[in-house]
Amino acid sequence: MIDYFTHSVIIDDIVFHDGRTLMGVLGGGGPQTAFGMKLWTQGGVGLCGGVGLDFPPEAQAWLDGMGIDTTGLRRDPAHRSLRAWQIIEEDGRRTQVWRTQGATIPTHLALKPEQVPDAYWSARGFHFGVHPESPNLRIMQALQTRGVAVSVEPFREASRPLTDRELREMLTPCTIFSPNLVEAETLVGSGEPMTLLRRLTDAGASIVALRMGAEGSLVHRAATNETHHIPAVKTTVVDPVGAGNAYCGALLVGWLETGDLRRAGMYASVAASFLVEQHGLPTPHPQMRERAMQRLAELSDAADCYMSRHCASA
Repeated sequence: MIDYFTHSVIIDDIVFHDGRTLMGVLGGGGPQTAFGMKLWTQGGVGLCGGVGLDFPPEAQAWLDGMGIDTTGLRRDPAHRSLRAWQIIEEDGRRTQVWRTQGATIPTHLALKPEQVPDAYWSARGFHFGVHPESPNLRIMQALQTRGVAVSVEPFREASRPLTDRELREMLTPCTIFSPNLVEAETLVGSGEPMTLLRRLTDAGASIVALRMGAEGSLVHRAATNETHHIPAVKTTVVDPVGAGNAYCGALLVGWLETGDLRRAGMYASVAASFLVEQHGLPTPHPQMRERAMQRLAELSDAADCYMSRHCASA
């Protein structure tokens, strides 16, 4: 039985600022999100998207090792798997350059209701990324109609201002909307984090998780007006790529399984910490849940500090 699922698979070829390369890394957002989900649930986690018959065996082995269901992966004999250069600058900035060209990109990145496996329609939650100017409203609305909670993050900042109607159409079907600071400002204008939260909920968002990198995140629920600062887990940052995806997957699971927004945010922060500690995805390990619980305990004591220092006058 599938309780949660996510979407999008790309094989990344990473180029570092000093000329080193790391080829054939499983990425695309979906696997990282599935990791965050799987870290905090005993239930089934599924992955959708298109891949070719050349999908690397080591990528499939990682998914199998994590116990992630791949019924939703469409294996297309006519198109190779998506592949992209990920160019990492010394300051951590990342630029994606597609190696794949042509119709393969929209073919593999498509997600229509008829492409979702039957077993996934009974899931509790679904997370995916969108281009703000052209979100996949059809899949969002179809899942919402079936009672599936939808979590959304932008793939990137908006390339143009959205109209009030466009913003509301994207936010209203979401249970959770999770941009980073730059993405949020391109949607609702510049401002302090608490201002951005209020603008997004005023535009229709139910729960907003504002990701702020090393400063942690703010999670806010419109219905109760509660806001919690969630610190980032203290760890050695090697590569931040994929941390936001893992955060979002864990946040969705945490919220649906506990109903406690603060705890869900801490689940998310812990999941993100595992992603930043190496290039690519963490190696599946029998003690991973135990390690996650240890980090959760360490994080809990510090979770409200930001609110008392920075938000009292907001």
